[in-house]
Amino acid sequence: MTVMTQTIARILFLPSLMTAFAVLIKGYADVGDGFNAGVIAGLAFLLQYVAFGYEEAKAKLHTKYLPAIGFCGGLLLALLTAFVPLLLGKPIFTHSPAPGAEVIHLGTFEFITAVAFDVGVFLMVFGFALGAIDIVARATSRNHAGGTAAEATALEEREAGR
Repeated sequence: MTVMTQTIARILFLPSLMTAFAVLIKGYADVGDGFNAGVIAGLAFLLQYVAFGYEEAKAKLHTKYLPAIGFCGGLLLALLTAFVPLLLGKPIFTHSPAPGAEVIHLGTFEFITAVAFDVGVFLMVFGFALGAIDIVARATSRNHAGGTAAEATALEEREAGR
C-alpha cells in the first residue's frame, strides 16, 4: 500500500476504537450495543491489516492471543450474566439492580448487569472478527509469498512442529 494509505490507517486506528467504545456505552442512553461496537473495533483492525499487510500488522498490533481471549472471555461473561440469576433462584437474564433500586453511577453511566452482557457480546464479536481477519490475512499472505496451498500447509505444519 502507499505511504498515504498507511498514514491514514494509523490516524484512523485510535478514533475507530474510541467510536467502538462510544457505541458500546451509548447503548444505555440511546440506540447502540455491543454487537455494533465489536464490528467497528474489528474493522479498525482490518484497516491495519489491509494497509500494512499481515506480517507488519501482526507485529505492530500484538494480536496473537487476542481473538481467543476476546471470544472466550466474552462468551464466559455473557453466559455468567445470563445464568447466575438462575443459580440464585431467579429467572434467566434477571438484571440487577432491580427496577427502582439504587444504581451505581459513573457520571451518567449506570453499572447494571446489562452492561456486563453487552461487554461480553462486544468481546465475542471482536474476538471472532479478529480471528477471521487473521485467518484470511495469513492465508492470503502465504499465497502471495508464492507456492501452492499444499506447500503453505506443509510450511505451517513445520512451523508448528518447532
